[in-house]
Amino acid sequence: MDNRAEIRDFLTTRRARLGPEQAGLPVYGGNRRVAGLRREEVALLAGVSVDYYTRLERGHLGGVSDAVLEAVAGALRLDEAERAHLFDLARTANTSTASARARRRPAQRHVRPGVQRVLDAMSTAPAYVRNGRLDVLAANPLGRAVFAPLFDTAAASPNLARFMFLVPAARDFFVEWERLAGDTVALLRAEAGRDPYDRALCELIGELSTRSEPFRTLWAAHQVRQHRSGVKHFHHPVVGDLVLAYESMEITADAGLRLNAYTAEPGSPSVEALNLLASWTAAPPEGRPAHSDRA
Repeated sequence: MDNRAEIRDFLTTRRARLGPEQAGLPVYGGNRRVAGLRREEVALLAGVSVDYYTRLERGHLGGVSDAVLEAVAGALRLDEAERAHLFDLARTANTSTASARARRRPAQRHVRPGVQRVLDAMSTAPAYVRNGRLDVLAANPLGRAVFAPLFDTAAASPNLARFMFLVPAARDFFVEWERLAGDTVALLRAEAGRDPYDRALCELIGELSTRSEPFRTLWAAHQVRQHRSGVKHFHHPVVGDLVLAYESMEITADAGLRLNAYTAEPGSPSVEALNLLASWTAAPPEGRPAHSDRA
């Protein structure tokens, strides 16, 4: 990916979304010719010269100090995920392509047996492990049952982004598809900032950009996000509607891997639905309904 173009587009879109009122600047009469803040206003807020900020926005973050990056992040009101993304872009700008590729650790494609045992021990909570590209590398039986439409799309490791944008069943499975589609793109954008030389990630983004107009539109917005906890609504092809809270936890021993676990509110219909799916996954194959693990 073109680091300078990424920096330019990220800073430009952050500046365009922030009005002077939100930044605490006075607003004078007359029509403003730009959306959001002007470059000179961001420079004023960050305490740098207009020429210097203009250079930053044109993609030149090489040699920029952390203090300046913090000042720009504050001026643009960046949240935690956006601030981290800005620093990731700056780190790439300060690292040669050759040395970055040499130090890069390829995204993992498998989980350790110990991690799989932890997953399997979570008998009442659907769970899976993914990498930064959103490849689902492992799951427990209940996770495979809940996310059956996803696992039906690939023989090996399914990818959440491919499922989201390229498989029609995703729009039925994810009740809040528009919101989750935006979250999915924001996660990929953040991962691209952390590791712009991941060939498989670049190929995935290229594939989705070519085949999905919604993905192209969302990708152009340069949103980044952290996905740590929340609630998701599903429409399962067998048990119907599910409302599940999730926690996304970093596996500290395996860089880049996260464990996502889902739970239902005690006493809710979703608990009954999970219990039903759990009973099917525990039953011998001949005792399960023919469509219990198919979308």
